[in-house]
Amino acid sequence: QVQLVESGGGLVQAGGSLRLSCAASGRTFSRNTMGWFRQAPGKEREFVAVIRWISVSYGDSVKGRFTISRDNAKNTVYLQMNSLKAEDTAVYYCAAVSSAGQRDYTRLYLRENDYDYWGQGTQVTVSS
Repeated sequence: QVQLVESGGGLVQAGGSLRLSCAASGRTFSRNTMGWFRQAPGKEREFVAVIRWISVSYGDSVKGRFTISRDNAKNTVYLQMNSLKAEDTAVYYCAAVSSAGQRDYTRLYLRENDYDYWGQGTQVTVSS
């Protein structure tokens, strides 16, 4: 059974930094696409970042401030968040693509529906 567990969320002042972690279990995701999304109260879930086999992409609102990375030995993906703003406040979700999903070349991995597994989320609150 695949599980994604996020950690590292919390309360931080504007301008500060946090690093989120997403530990995967149940299978190895070293060659699979993994991403981060977020959802603020009253808003739709928003794409934040994705790490594919050899490339990364970011949402426009976080470019230049957030960095996604992975440690394949630990089966873990990270989201380093710098220069945090109040508008970054949200629940952050980790997501992963299945092996079957990786063979679907119509997926761009920028939408919720492109992912097959989801974590429970971790709250990030940025005080202004």
